[in-house]
Amino acid sequence: MPFGGEKRNKADKWGKKGREDNKTPKFHKPVQKKTEGNPKPQYIEEAEDRDDYYINLIEGRNPVLEALKSGREIDKLFVQSGQLEGSIRQIIAIARDKRILIKEVDKAKLDRMSATKSHQGVIASAALYKYYEVDDILEIAKAKAEDPFIVILDEITDPQNLGSILRSCDGAGVHGVIIPKRRAASLTPIIGKISAGAVEYVPVAKVTNLNQTMDYLKEKGLWIAGADASGDPYYEKDMTGPLALVVGSEGKGLGKLIKENCDFIVGIPMAGKISSLNAAVSCAVVIFEAKKQRALKNAAGSLQDGSIH
Repeated sequence: MPFGGEKRNKADKWGKKGREDNKTPKFHKPVQKKTEGNPKPQYIEEAEDRDDYYINLIEGRNPVLEALKSGREIDKLFVQSGQLEGSIRQIIAIARDKRILIKEVDKAKLDRMSATKSHQGVIASAALYKYYEVDDILEIAKAKAEDPFIVILDEITDPQNLGSILRSCDGAGVHGVIIPKRRAASLTPIIGKISAGAVEYVPVAKVTNLNQTMDYLKEKGLWIAGADASGDPYYEKDMTGPLALVVGSEGKGLGKLIKENCDFIVGIPMAGKISSLNAAVSCAVVIFEAKKQRALKNAAGSLQDGSIH
């Protein structure tokens, strides 16, 4: 099968265009409790505190710092009283430059607000994480004059794996990640924490049908590689052209229809007793191999063009 920078035959019928879902996530109402002798429910938090639960929270020093650097719209910055040393000073300085409201609060308040339970003395309230269109990801690659490099996640439900994958994708130069609307982890403050802020830099598209989206990417000239233990060694495949890598779920791997829709399958040879790596590690191994191949191809092209002396 030809692969590696060659264009697909436009006469091929690859199916209908996948459609992305851009619905805004809904937030639940504040927790209520009833007290004896008082028939009306009473909110746990004060009125000012309740408002803080209706926005997206970014927790931890590095995730907050990366959100500020990326230009993410930040509404308020909550800093623990007495925790004004080290990187928090830098965070406060940037927030002041951006005219962001800074509130110094006690640790108990941050503990109540925190979803990760690891806020490190700072929480920022921000606009909701933005989901991109698949075409937006393709345009990002085009603007960089690079072959599209996309990761598709087939029902990755573990937030730890999704966060780790986003962090690896940022380091490997992946232009974007595609996740399904259902049966998959979504972008949350916990994902932001696990990804160490990479969620601010890696565009994520949420789609209704992965198979239709794969067909659409094929129409756009991409080759689809599936990561599965049954595949050929990943380092024997040319991954320098327009490429989308599909990574399967933690327990089941690639779905049957998804696997059949891939152009080829790549695997990671294992030398030990364990038959496979987890989804996040497998994804990292393959995409960094693709990064290496692309860098070598670009260097070779530059030498041929005479642009490197």
